[in-house]
Amino acid sequence: MQRIKDATKRQWLVMSIIMLLYLLFLLWIKSWWGLIVVPFIFDAYITKIIPWGFWHNWKSDTGRWIMSWVDAIVFALVAVYFVNLYIFQNYQIPSSSLEKSLLVGDYLFVSKASYGPRVPNTPLSLPLTQHTIPGTNMKSYIDWPQWKYKRAPGWQKLKLNDIVVFNFPAGDTVALNYQQTDFYSLAYAEGKRRYGERVDMESLTREQQRTAYDIFYAEGSKLIKGNPRIYGEVIVRPVDRRENYVKRCVGLPGDTLQIIDTHVWLNGQQIEDPENMQLNYFVQTTGPVITDDMFKELGISEEDRWEMGSDTSWENELLSMGLNTRMSNGRLAPTYNLPLTKKMLATLQGNKKLVSKIVMEPERENFIGDLYPLNLYTKWNRNNYGPIWIPKKGVTITLNEDNLPIYERCIVAYEGNRLERKDDGIYINGERTNEYTFQMDYYWMMGDNRHKSADSRHWGFVPEDHVVGKPVLIWLSLDKDRDWLDGKIRWSRLFKWVDNIK
Repeated sequence: MQRIKDATKRQWLVMSIIMLLYLLFLLWIKSWWGLIVVPFIFDAYITKIIPWGFWHNWKSDTGRWIMSWVDAIVFALVAVYFVNLYIFQNYQIPSSSLEKSLLVGDYLFVSKASYGPRVPNTPLSLPLTQHTIPGTNMKSYIDWPQWKYKRAPGWQKLKLNDIVVFNFPAGDTVALNYQQTDFYSLAYAEGKRRYGERVDMESLTREQQRTAYDIFYAEGSKLIKGNPRIYGEVIVRPVDRRENYVKRCVGLPGDTLQIIDTHVWLNGQQIEDPENMQLNYFVQTTGPVITDDMFKELGISEEDRWEMGSDTSWENELLSMGLNTRMSNGRLAPTYNLPLTKKMLATLQGNKKLVSKIVMEPERENFIGDLYPLNLYTKWNRNNYGPIWIPKKGVTITLNEDNLPIYERCIVAYEGNRLERKDDGIYINGERTNEYTFQMDYYWMMGDNRHKSADSRHWGFVPEDHVVGKPVLIWLSLDKDRDWLDGKIRWSRLFKWVDNIK
C-alpha cells in the first residue's frame, strides 16, 4: 500500500497511458484473456513488487552487460511476436502461381489489420515459425489451449481481385514426409494406384461413383497410415498452423463461378482477366534455339523453360497439335512449353524469323479427375470448370447427390459437423435433413499463372477463418536465376504497392 502512495505523478501517468492502450487493444481483438497481464503492468510501473530489473544491482559489470542484452532481446522477441500476430508479417513468394503479377523471390509486407487480425487458435507457439521448428519435423506450437475462431474488426472487406494470403484449406491433415501434398489428394492418388484397374466413372450412377471414391480414399488412407516410415506420421493441424498460400480472389460469397475457355465468369458475366495472367503455350521455332538472353528479356525463369523438341518421345504429341516444322536434318524444330502473358505472346508471335508456330497447351487426361471435388466425377478441367456456387454465411441450401460432394468438406472439416449418409438420407449431427445453413463466408482463390497454379480448382473454397491478411508492399525482390552482380535485385519492384498490380 505504501508503494502505491509513494508512486509519482509521472509513474501514474505512464502507467495510465500504457494501461489504456493495452485495454483498447484487448477491446479491438475481442479477447479478455489478456486481462491477466493487467496486474503485471500495474506492478511494473507502480508497486514494483516483482524485481523486474534485479540484475541492475549486480556488482559484476559483465553480468549486467549480458543481462541488458538478454532483456533487450526478450523485449524485441515479444514485440515482434505481437506485431507479427496482429499487425503485419513478412511473406516470401515461394512459387510461380501468381506470375507475372507477383514473382518468385518477392518479399511482401502482409497487413493483418486490413481484414482484421484473427485471435490465434494456438496462442502458445515459437515466435516466427508456422508449424514446425526449422530443420526438424517437431511442432513449433502447443496444442492446448485452442481458441475458437474470432476476428478483430479490420478497416476494409475482402474484395474481388484482391491478392490475399491465407492458410491452405486442405492442409488440416498432412503426412509429415509429404507436407507439400494434402492428405486427401495423397490418399485418393494412392488409393487409385493401389486399386489397380481403372474405373469407368462415366458408366456408374452417382451412388456407385461415391462408393468407388470411398474405396479409393479408404485404401489410400490405410496405406499411408500403415506405413509411417515412408509417409511419416499423419497429424492434424489447427487453422493458423497450416501452410500460408497467396492467390487472387476471383469469387466472393454467394457468387456462382464458372470458367469458360480459361476466362472466369461470375453470375453469368465474364470478369476482366488480370493484366499479367499467364497461360501455357507450346512454342516451336523455325530452327534456332531461344537464347538465354531472350528468355531473360521475356522474363521467363529457368524453372519455367521446358524444351522438348530434341526429345523424340514427344514427337507424336507435337505433331498432333500441328507443330510439324522440321529442320534440314529432318528432326522437329526446337519446341518449348512456356507460360506467357498476352504481351509475351504477342512479342513471340511478332518474331517471324525465330518463331514458327504457337499453340496453347491442350487439356490432358491426367488433369481431369484431380480437381475439386476429388470425390465427384464432373469432367471439369483447368480451362473449363463449374458452374459452382460459393457458400455464403446464413444461406441455406438443399443437399442432394450432385452437390453433397462439393459442400461436404465445408460442412464437416471447416464448420465442425458430423455428416453421415444412410439408406434413408443424410444425417448431420445425428439429425436427418436435406438442408444446411452455412456458418461462414467462403472465397474462390486462383493464381494468375493459370496453368501452373494449385488453387481453388484443386482444393476448393477458402473459408473466412483461413484468411490471414492482405499483401500491401513489395519491400524486396530477388531473382534466383541471377547473381548479385548480374541483376539479382529487381530494383524496379522495390517498394511497389501490391494494390497497383492488377
